[in-house]
Amino acid sequence: MKRRSLFLVLVMGALLLAGCKGASGSQNQYVLKDSHQVRGRQGVCVEGDYYWVSGSTTLTKYDKSWNVVYENTDPFKGYELEVNHIGDIDVYENELYLGVEYFMDGKSKNIQVAVYDGDTLELKRVFPFRSDTGQIECSGIAVDPDGRNVYMSSWAEDESSNYLYKYDLDTGDYKGKLKMDPAPKWLQGVAYNNGDLFVTADDGDADKDQPDHMYRIVIDKSGENGKVVLEKTFDDVTRQGEIEGLSFDKKNKEFLLLYNRGARIIAGMPSGFYDGYTEEIHEVFVYDLK
Repeated sequence: MKRRSLFLVLVMGALLLAGCKGASGSQNQYVLKDSHQVRGRQGVCVEGDYYWVSGSTTLTKYDKSWNVVYENTDPFKGYELEVNHIGDIDVYENELYLGVEYFMDGKSKNIQVAVYDGDTLELKRVFPFRSDTGQIECSGIAVDPDGRNVYMSSWAEDESSNYLYKYDLDTGDYKGKLKMDPAPKWLQGVAYNNGDLFVTADDGDADKDQPDHMYRIVIDKSGENGKVVLEKTFDDVTRQGEIEGLSFDKKNKEFLLLYNRGARIIAGMPSGFYDGYTEEIHEVFVYDLK
């Protein structure tokens, strides 16, 4: 897992306290239903009768029985800037929204919001990225169809990850930052559901069998600030490892979570394996929402 610090301990304490005392608390009950091994390690999303999963360099479409429908193993055609990494993804009206970048050894550049066709898995268009926003990494992306927003999260371990970065869903224009209070660290994915944003954080230590977490962000009326409360601790996965993307299936009242296990992660990249593993396992856990 990533490097830990005293600051993380303090942040986690504040988040746990907020989750216990806040009027919000957990929005749902999450009842683990089943899990499925998939081909990607980054993100998952769902719409209608299909699921999509992103790897760092792949996109895969599945049917409702988790059979592969289509796969793109060369998704970086058509870019003017060099990119090599896809994070968590989202889908809206059969278009996939990706945060793409060039990522190496914990550092990134050439961040872009990219839109792909949900059937062909080919690039359709790219939003113009605002390099003056302070965002230096993109770990995930979420579409908010109610507010007509696209949100981007950052995994970076600095002040820039205290914010979610907002773009206009219709025009692609940058709209501003959403400040999280208190801000979780090592964000891996972001999703929108019923007026709130949800983020996954790689804030547990797999070496110590510590679980990762999901937090809910309650957005204020200004749209510039969000109160963060603990939504769920993932102590029910197969084995602790690295949390990744998430998605809400409104049609079937389910929650999807992508979790990796088996590989040691250093500076955001797999580096060797834990005992008993010769490869990294990618699983989507499916929860009933109560």
